[in-house]
Amino acid sequence: MKRQFIICCFSLVAAASICLGQESPSPSPSATPFKTIRSATKEATIEKLEKSVTDAFKNKQTNLFKQYLDPEFSAVDAEGIKDADAEVEDMQKTDLRNYSFADMKVTLLSPKMAIAKYKVTTQSTSSGRDTSGTYYAATVWNKRSGKWLAVLHTFVKTQ
Repeated sequence: MKRQFIICCFSLVAAASICLGQESPSPSPSATPFKTIRSATKEATIEKLEKSVTDAFKNKQTNLFKQYLDPEFSAVDAEGIKDADAEVEDMQKTDLRNYSFADMKVTLLSPKMAIAKYKVTTQSTSSGRDTSGTYYAATVWNKRSGKWLAVLHTFVKTQ
């Protein structure tokens, strides 16, 4: 009986060491279908927001435009760094007649942070000066209190 007990204990220790010595399976690099659907929905939401905020800018809808901006919003372009008030000033002196987005890519950094990167071609003037052309743009979006808000927007003309 003593011998059987020793063999049983030895077998138990050997089995435990084999089990503990194995690598745990790493998570699959591909997202689960549910996560993919949620990501696609968020990406579509961000793309829609980019178009909505640009339409508000184009139509000079100041109150609507400001609703898309975080209180700490900053814009960076060839003229410098601007806050939300300066961006609204620019909106008032800009005539955006037409625009189109291309190559938009949304990257989700977290469930509450996303970056939209794209090219935009415009027909526009600002302070009577022709500003039409193709630009590279990016917007950082942050979800606060259930609402996506633009935190940072960059806008640089292609050369």
